[in-house]
Amino acid sequence: MGASLTKMAQRSMNYFRSFSLDHYRASDVRGLFNYSLSCCVNALLQSFSATTELLDILNKWHPSDEITGNNIPMQLKNALQAMMDSSNPYPHRYFLDCLDSHSISRYTQQDADEIFLIILNLSQKQMPDQDLAKEIRSLYEVRMETRVKCLECTYIQQVPSYSFSLPLAIHEGGNNLESCIQSFFQRQNLLHYCDRCGQKQLSTHELRLVSLPRILCVHLKRFRNDDGFTRKLHSRVTFPVTLNMGNCAAAGQSENVAPGSLQADEHYNLYAVIVHIGTAMFGHYTAYIRPTHEPTWYYADDSTVQPATWADVQDTYEGRKRAYLLLYRKMSRNASG
Repeated sequence: MGASLTKMAQRSMNYFRSFSLDHYRASDVRGLFNYSLSCCVNALLQSFSATTELLDILNKWHPSDEITGNNIPMQLKNALQAMMDSSNPYPHRYFLDCLDSHSISRYTQQDADEIFLIILNLSQKQMPDQDLAKEIRSLYEVRMETRVKCLECTYIQQVPSYSFSLPLAIHEGGNNLESCIQSFFQRQNLLHYCDRCGQKQLSTHELRLVSLPRILCVHLKRFRNDDGFTRKLHSRVTFPVTLNMGNCAAAGQSENVAPGSLQADEHYNLYAVIVHIGTAMFGHYTAYIRPTHEPTWYYADDSTVQPATWADVQDTYEGRKRAYLLLYRKMSRNASG
């Protein structure tokens, strides 16, 4: 049975390969063939392609002959470069093969945030040039610290942490992005083991912001596990095209923040939205992309790309298409909205 399905999938792939995908292109955004459930990676590649800062870093690296085909940063660089070449009908095929060698199967439904984090972690870990590895990390890295204070003896534990995305819980009903961020940094009371007291004590627990990256990825946590069953939250979540992170995270700012590293006017501009359509167990990923220096949005659904509007992007607040990952770029101090 498995062999028959494999042969059927191969015949189907060969059939589609007989068509050129070159005409599936709009401006700087080009369509990507769906190789058996590769829609998740396709949508992420669209966001990486719109992140010109990432390709600028990768282009500084010239891999030696010793680098194998299973190297994620090399194949990511090749895929992003090939996406700009209209003569290449399958720009991401080898990147998908590379991911498959790292147990990210193209024949399995994937979670976009999980794959996003895996790609970035492997990109900086497998980059032999350590200076460039640090650049990849700092491009996306949100630095925080976990602060736990024992309410019995006032002992404070502080643990540094970082993440390539900001995972925000959403609630049933209506949400807005700013309030979700504020809730993420909100102080909570819980039982925690105190090293000084030698037992669990009622403590305050909070995440504090240390620094923000140039590219901020926001993960709207739409999938929830209830008694072993994963379901999708279709809750409405509104988000702005320009986000003031200075105001949103002000309450969670750490005392360990270097002077001037976080400003009250940390403005970010939205340039990519990864969309999930369907249910938790059976879904499809697409992407809205706004290329650098372009006012126009584009909607990429695998090999099909078409112009879109901000109103189309706002439709992902609710409805059939739901925003799942939001990519924001830090604006320069002298940039206008």
